[in-house]
Amino acid sequence: MKYLLLGYTSADAWDGATADSPSPEALAAFAAYQRFERELTETGELVGTEGLGHPAVSTTVHRTPDGTVATDGPFAELKEVLASFAVIDVTGRERAVEIASRIVEVLGEPIEIRPVMGEDFAA
Repeated sequence: MKYLLLGYTSADAWDGATADSPSPEALAAFAAYQRFERELTETGELVGTEGLGHPAVSTTVHRTPDGTVATDGPFAELKEVLASFAVIDVTGRERAVEIASRIVEVLGEPIEIRPVMGEDFAA
């Protein structure tokens, strides 16, 4: 069963002006996460993972009465922003929770687990 792990961080803590120069603490957390990535790759459970750019450089496309419009930045003011994602292919929800828990231990930020709807999806 595939799950999407969505990593969130505090919008206030993620300063767009310094997003390209992470703190020593962030670099240490990233290194620990990369070791965990290698472990999940070796077990065959990691499908893919990526960090995301700062919300200030995002574009939102939405529908208007005249068609679609692309605007700079996130669509809504948020307290937390999506910072990363990973797709895992595991035996079930329990294993997805185990993996997400380890990521939370390393990064200290919440992870949302969502099933990926596909041929093996079961409600």
